[in-house]
Amino acid sequence: MAADIFGERRERLKALLRRDGLAALLVSLDANRYYLSGFELHDTQIDESAGYLVIMAADRDLLCTDPRFAEAAARLWDKDCIFIYQSKGLEQINALLRDRVQGNIGFEAAHISLAAFEKLGANLRLVKADGLVESLRMIKSADETDCLEKSCRLNHRLMNWLPEVLTPGRSESDIAWDIEKFFREHGAEEMAFPSIVGVNGNAALPHARPGPDSLVDGCCLLVDTGCRLDGYCSDQTRTFWVGEKADPLFTSDLEMVQEAQGKAIAMLRPGMAAADVYRVARAFLEDRGVADLFTHGLGHGIGLQTHEAPSLGSSSEQILRPGMVITVEPGLYRPGRHGVRWEYMVLVTEDGARTF
Repeated sequence: MAADIFGERRERLKALLRRDGLAALLVSLDANRYYLSGFELHDTQIDESAGYLVIMAADRDLLCTDPRFAEAAARLWDKDCIFIYQSKGLEQINALLRDRVQGNIGFEAAHISLAAFEKLGANLRLVKADGLVESLRMIKSADETDCLEKSCRLNHRLMNWLPEVLTPGRSESDIAWDIEKFFREHGAEEMAFPSIVGVNGNAALPHARPGPDSLVDGCCLLVDTGCRLDGYCSDQTRTFWVGEKADPLFTSDLEMVQEAQGKAIAMLRPGMAAADVYRVARAFLEDRGVADLFTHGLGHGIGLQTHEAPSLGSSSEQILRPGMVITVEPGLYRPGRHGVRWEYMVLVTEDGARTF
């Protein structure tokens, strides 16, 4: 990404802050921090942060981090706008905000613990401001779309190659390791998420963890996996039959899932309610008497995170817009027997949709 893209994104965010009467926004979610600055896509640990941004509605923005990241911050940010905190970082950020900001300060309530809020919020006018950065991230630029499509192409290569290693005796864990090696050996920076690999009844667990269960001649295998390339994620699911003659029930379920997916994608267009896309797929499965086996939403946005807005679920209130990249992934799950899911990544265009 060009360096100036981060400044352009911050300017768009500042307009939202002024619209909402916020003097500043404290950005704590790592993906949002990276989107606005290019600094540290991942927090180092689940219980600690690599840093925070303070986006000012009418002043220079601040990057707050600790000494471990001081050099990395200096490579990206004006040194006069870097605030290095020490062990009591949240209390120090509180003092910084009290000194620099007059007025309401937005914060990402969904991404700050109660304990952190209590340290950050003392004597400040903090206002919940979830979704502001995400509203920008939902609409991908041409560069972002190119990155997502490149990541997805590598995922396609993986799925086309995978049948070569699907031989009886190989375990779910073996296959998960094959997948990770393939991605890394072909240029991926990391996995987008831990691969879901499930044999037969395990495939009926939508988020099955790979384990010791092995392929046999005549079995179902569900694989849901993705990689990260140039910062952006891919996410695809395919369901395979290992052996010569597939179980007729498996074949029937797979055909219904693929047809439900095709009908949903064919309906995609700007201005359509995301919940209505879900209803198209569900109505098809209801007509065939199997909707009770479809136990999750139809899909989700994808970008710097594997799961991001918009959601394609029954309760989604979001409207599809050009530039959104979403997944469409209906599934049918028969406990103890098999699970079937099929997933594509799709770009919403000006007049419809395009599958990557």
